[in-house]
Amino acid sequence: MMNVRHFSLIPSLSDALFSERLNRMNGLFGQSADNVSLAASPAYDIRRVDKDRYTLAVSVPGWKESDLAIETVGGQLTISGKKQEQNETENQQGWLHRGINHADFRLSYMVPEHVKVTGATLQDGILSVDLYQEIPESEKPRRIPISHEQTIKNQQTIEHQSA
Repeated sequence: MMNVRHFSLIPSLSDALFSERLNRMNGLFGQSADNVSLAASPAYDIRRVDKDRYTLAVSVPGWKESDLAIETVGGQLTISGKKQEQNETENQQGWLHRGINHADFRLSYMVPEHVKVTGATLQDGILSVDLYQEIPESEKPRRIPISHEQTIKNQQTIEHQSA
């Protein structure tokens, strides 16, 4: 069974508000519509590296690079895992207990417009996806200076005298 989670990846408000929103979302996504627990989905962390860079870390112990796929389409980042087919005897051979999840999965994250996936690495069972937020100058906040009324009158007087 494939599990799907949708949520906004990068906070648009403060980190505290994002953290609270993410905790509420995790509660909502604790069960899918058909009441099947999503506990089998890989655990993940989202970390702010600096002002413009983030890392999404997904726990995928026992998965190989060839078993994983990362795609971005229309503002949605999708990470999926599908194990290569193994024959039944190889799958059951020698195991006394199998507690590590090896079920196929699919995680989806809504990515804001100006966030780009810049790379991914798999090391020690952690898939790290690097994200860069590049906000155009035209959309960055600007500080508008406030002039004192006396300054405006002086500028108008000087302009009037020079005409």
